[in-house]
Amino acid sequence: MLKTDEKYIKMCFALAKRGKGKVSPNPMVGCVVLDKNGNVVSRSYHKKYGENHAERDALLKLQNNEAECGTLYVNLEPCSHYGKTPPCVDLIIEKKLARVVYAMNDPNPKVNGKDKLKNAKIEVTEGILEEEAKFLNRIFIKNITQKLPYVVLKTATTMDGKIATQIGDSKWITSETARKYARKLRQDFDCILTSSNTVIADNPTMKHKFKCILDKDLRISNNAKILSQGKIYLATKYNTKLKNGELDLKKVFKELYKQGVCSVYVECGGTLAGALLKEGLIDEVYQFIAPKILNDNTGLSCFNGGNYTHISDSINLKIYEIKKLDSDILLKSVVLQG
Repeated sequence: MLKTDEKYIKMCFALAKRGKGKVSPNPMVGCVVLDKNGNVVSRSYHKKYGENHAERDALLKLQNNEAECGTLYVNLEPCSHYGKTPPCVDLIIEKKLARVVYAMNDPNPKVNGKDKLKNAKIEVTEGILEEEAKFLNRIFIKNITQKLPYVVLKTATTMDGKIATQIGDSKWITSETARKYARKLRQDFDCILTSSNTVIADNPTMKHKFKCILDKDLRISNNAKILSQGKIYLATKYNTKLKNGELDLKKVFKELYKQGVCSVYVECGGTLAGALLKEGLIDEVYQFIAPKILNDNTGLSCFNGGNYTHISDSINLKIYEIKKLDSDILLKSVVLQG
């Protein structure tokens, strides 16, 4: 039974990923429905925020009583409250499923689908591939539990960790293939964040629907390319509290979350990158590494400001994906907190 449950929960994961970048602030959810004989009769996923949840969509595809006495698999506990759509639990009970299997409990305190299902005499199995499920919806979990956006820092460096030469030359460290892929990754996030230093040095466009610029002293030009498209949130000393004379970075993220931003993609220089890491505000690092060595002690480093004296002080990460892009590689790593 366990291997069968894992098989269908993995199928749910694959389905759920199809909604990536389209369902925020909701989680990514996939659903598979089996009839009483163990045959797959329906499957679906949450396609877009405001549309049917995965379970509802899968069950509404069924004809007559196909799901009666069957099993429903889903990677997240079915909802039991009214939101944009009615509770999925109610439809599961109406369709007379015999069993529901899910990977993880919903961190949203409004959700208590498990008890409602059990009260309806439906067998519930939970915690199947739970850690994988939590990793899949790590953005949603942080949003719900911390009321903060999930933050990913993107860097592009030489093998010796440089993002530019001593005179600021950085075009181009990585290949065109890697740069195109990095721009594509932006689509998965609600907001791009950068600093006034980066805007002044590079004058990037950073096309996106929502952009945040840290500009304490209002230094960027009104003609900066980054201002030409998308909604802009300018964090300055006039609208953000200061901490040790600099913008309180956590306050910036809290404000972004209040504005509906659930995920942030940071593209910046080494000073801001170092500050964000030091304050524990980065959840993941996407590091593009080119097979080049600058061999220049005065070149600009991708992370500045830690000034740690012991290896034990290091910020530790766990690499979960390595991708080759032309001559470059991309390392995706989760920052291990504590």
